Amino acid sequence: MLKLNKNTQVKKMSINQIEMTSIDSLVSIDHPYRKLKESMDFDRLTKSVKIETSDIGAVGYTIPRLIMMLILQFMENLSDRQFERFMKENLAGKWFCSFGLTDKTPDYTTICKFRNKLGVDGIEQLFYAAKQQMKEKGYMAEIFTFIDATALISKLQMWDEKDKAISDGYEKFNNRPVH
Repeated sequence: MLKLNKNTQVKKMSINQIEMTSIDSLVSIDHPYRKLKESMDFDRLTKSVKIETSDIGAVGYTIPRLIMMLILQFMENLSDRQFERFMKENLAGKWFCSFGLTDKTPDYTTICKFRNKLGVDGIEQLFYAAKQQMKEKGYMAEIFTFIDATALISKLQMWDEKDKAISDGYEKFNNRPVH
């Protein structure tokens, strides 16, 4: 047993200590986001989007980065407000969307505005282009193609409704408060 006298000082570890590291080194080599990012050509996906950077109103965020965020939000099934928090707290998400450790991530209105500017047709074109890239690389095969925009439209509507429920204080979407 270690015996300390009154003159001995015990040094506590500080949670604010500075370490030199990169966000790349903090995301595991086999993380699914790495595989997705390696398989996608985001510059090519940008060409499928018929919108100019000046039209999106998201100063400092490029269209490829906004596409990355939209894909990640869709994959994780997050509302705009949930996605804002996810981007602040999730290192792999920051890495996937090309943010550094200390970079400011967008608030919920940025992705909402971008999605609204794209519209349903633009989002459909974007995800179709992403699907085509996956097929070309052999990551996906199609035997049958069913075209139904119901899920896409519902997903867009659900984001707005989910955000409203969360801002109204509900812990989970579609739950009513208990009285």
